[in-house]
Amino acid sequence: MIEPYRLKADWLSNIRGDVLAGLVVALALIPEAIAFSVIAGVDPKVGLYASVCIAITISFTGGRPGMISAATAATALLMIDIVRDHGLQYLLAATVVTGVVQIIFGLLKLGRYMRFVSRAVMTGFVNALAILIFMAQLPELVGVTWETYVLCAGALAVIYLFPYVTKAVPSPLVAILSMTVLAVFLDLDVRTVADLGALPETLPIFSLPDIPLTWDTLWTVLPVSVTIAMVGLLESLMTAQVVDDLTDTESNRDRECRGQGLANIVSGFFGGMAGCAMIGQSVINVKSGGRGRLSTLCAGVFLMVLLIALSDWVKLIPMAALVAVMIMVSIGTFSWKSLTDVRVHPISTSLVTLGTVLTTVFTHDLAKGVLVGVLLAALFFARKVARFLRITSTIDAEGRHRVYTVEGQVFFASAEAFAKAFDLKEALEKVTIDLTAAHMWDLSGVGALDKVVLKFRREGAEVVVVGLNEASATMVDKLGVHDKPGAIDTAIGH
Repeated sequence: MIEPYRLKADWLSNIRGDVLAGLVVALALIPEAIAFSVIAGVDPKVGLYASVCIAITISFTGGRPGMISAATAATALLMIDIVRDHGLQYLLAATVVTGVVQIIFGLLKLGRYMRFVSRAVMTGFVNALAILIFMAQLPELVGVTWETYVLCAGALAVIYLFPYVTKAVPSPLVAILSMTVLAVFLDLDVRTVADLGALPETLPIFSLPDIPLTWDTLWTVLPVSVTIAMVGLLESLMTAQVVDDLTDTESNRDRECRGQGLANIVSGFFGGMAGCAMIGQSVINVKSGGRGRLSTLCAGVFLMVLLIALSDWVKLIPMAALVAVMIMVSIGTFSWKSLTDVRVHPISTSLVTLGTVLTTVFTHDLAKGVLVGVLLAALFFARKVARFLRITSTIDAEGRHRVYTVEGQVFFASAEAFAKAFDLKEALEKVTIDLTAAHMWDLSGVGALDKVVLKFRREGAEVVVVGLNEASATMVDKLGVHDKPGAIDTAIGH
């Protein structure tokens, strides 16, 4: 049951803006859904049905109001092999299994791990998406008639200038309608939506994938489904973060995981392929005034109406107008501030962003781009933290007892520096290692402590380790060997 205050906030607080934004998004979804179907190697209606089913379902089940989910390039790229080797029915089965896997991820609350994606990676992800969106429009601007350039320029002019006249109607919608009227009235020689492929003529129909229900089928489908599920959730959760920032609101990541899963299950049972959140369309929605779940629902409903009832009119929309809308999206998506921030941000931060952008753009794979960014961020962070290790020492008046004071984090990146900071050949009767201001993080850190203690003991010194906090003491007790019987003999034996 929907709580009254959520019903108003998510569905009724911005009715006019959500409805108009949903219409703009529906128009922009058509060419992309068809294009993604071509990428996957299936009929255009598979992508269009997916977009309808996913958008409508996610409006109720998702955790981020105002975000648009549909068929996407990120998931379509992962479907090529299974479609080529096994056909459409196996793709539909993989889509259903993808949904089940995503629901499991949501129940396990894996969305919380998005906090490990740094702001630098997020910026790189957004900028890479903006570049890819722009690059995807280039084929529509190469080898075309001069009228195409005129319509595209005119649409861009309407998009950016019309808001100075009024913001009551989304300027992208005005641009699409005005350029369509102009193209039809003047009979211009330009590509239209009709040139992309046949549009569906009927509503999607429920049916089970026509595949044998065997273990072989499951093992054929499961690897593809898990990959699609992970990539889809990665893009969805990062898009949710972008929309969070644009709207200054918060999303429910675990609910979004479950919602995406339910949407993909519905899509698979109604002849559609798997999808996820779309950063481009989500930005269009927000920029056009969409804020609530109603905008996402309207996008799906309007898309269905446009395809079934108004397909003859939709076919007349010039691609130049839709290209202009997507160029607006790419410009609005790109973080232009990140270019000037290079002068003030640390070099490591800029390298993380650049690595994410370059990997994503050259591989056209969002997952690889984010993975590279996260790994670079982790390496730079480890390097930075390791530099904060500080070890000082004092010795008593007789020169027999030295106290080493360790400050900082002892882990794989600082373990070598830790071990080298001790004078292991100094003739001492007693050595105290004070770890009150330090923390042991991993096996490498504990191993370095073992090495130091055992070498001092072999030189004849009594070694005392003090100040371990509870977590460090637990780790040293579990992994360390210096305080175990026969530790010196064991170390010598190795």
